[in-house]
Amino acid sequence: MIKKVARNELRKSRHERVRNKVVGTANVPRLNVFRSNGNIFAQIIDDENGTTLVSASSIDKSLNIKNGGNIEAASKVGESLAQKAIKAKIKKVVFDRGGYLYHGRVKALAEAARENGLEF
Repeated sequence: MIKKVARNELRKSRHERVRNKVVGTANVPRLNVFRSNGNIFAQIIDDENGTTLVSASSIDKSLNIKNGGNIEAASKVGESLAQKAIKAKIKKVVFDRGGYLYHGRVKALAEAARENGLEF
């Protein structure tokens, strides 16, 4: 009998492969994306010190998002993250898609962050 590997396990192995190449530094931190069925989360991380510099998610009350699991919510989160990053004097980042395809919500978040001033 063939055992099917869970989708999340496959995503985690893809994420490990990406993380072997993508590293955030103090000058150029890493923008990490995590998406669940109901929400989307993004962080800008300095891997040298192991600290989160800026974060945004669809759970934030200030964004006023009713459904956090759609493309509109992802673009609002990307916009909010970019604004917070610019306030923290972060302009250039390395994009870590978290093992997800660059499609749909992940793409919407990335494009919204680019439009609002982040470079990657």
